[in-house]
Amino acid sequence: MEFKSLTSTYTLANGNKIPCVGFGTWQSEDGDEAYNAVLSALKNGYRHIDTATAYENEESVGRAINDFLRESDLSRSELFITTKLWNADHGYEATKKAIDLSLKKMNLDYLDLYLIHWPNPLKFRDCWEETNAGSWKAMEEAYDEGKLRALGLSNFRQHHIEALEKTAKIKPMVNQLMVCPGQAQRELCEFSRKRGMIIEGYSPMGTGKIFSSEKIQALSKKYGRTIAQICIRWSLQEGAIPLPKSVHEERIIENAKVFDFELEKSDCDLIAGLTGLEIRQNRNPDEAPF
Repeated sequence: MEFKSLTSTYTLANGNKIPCVGFGTWQSEDGDEAYNAVLSALKNGYRHIDTATAYENEESVGRAINDFLRESDLSRSELFITTKLWNADHGYEATKKAIDLSLKKMNLDYLDLYLIHWPNPLKFRDCWEETNAGSWKAMEEAYDEGKLRALGLSNFRQHHIEALEKTAKIKPMVNQLMVCPGQAQRELCEFSRKRGMIIEGYSPMGTGKIFSSEKIQALSKKYGRTIAQICIRWSLQEGAIPLPKSVHEERIIENAKVFDFELEKSDCDLIAGLTGLEIRQNRNPDEAPF
């Protein structure tokens, strides 16, 4: 699929459009840091903002969104805003409350996408399938009420998806996974796509260790691009929506300049197959200690 800018889109299963690059806010501290980062991203053309209850910055993210809309000529419908259900809030009643609380914190009438952040929290390890079903039911009701425009998953593996499908009336539209060099998760991505989901890829640069990879440094030199741009472009070509995060305006701008070059397939495969990198490994959601 050919993307030309930050406003190029995929089409979700319900017909809604989702921009092909999102702006991530994980580890952006609540307050000025998260506020200024999101405001800078919006001012520099990003239209897709990703946060989560667990990031503890929804209020600052929402304040930046609302201030931007007041200062710009754009309407709310031109932005795509995502947040996520945290592990402590699984189950029908808790999820209903969590959705309303996120909307209140962000001062928004609706969210464009709401995700179950993790499929098997420690708190519900003995009943994860039941609590996911309850959460999904609450999400479906919020969808029918117009509070949520799309529903999805995060960190769900095949067996988690198949379990949810037993009771879901609305099929998940997104699976947000860790997609980064050495962690392509191609089999799970393909399974999710066959189930009608768009893939979002968080941590597109893994962690800072990727910048010391000699192979990535060589690709940076070959294409005349930064290592971050190489990683983000790779994610796009993998068919995932990258969610790059930065709190520095120059890097926020730089990370968006990924639409005027293309990586060769052999280089994409090289990036996907990198080993030995000291990047944050993809967690097994059935063993995560939270």
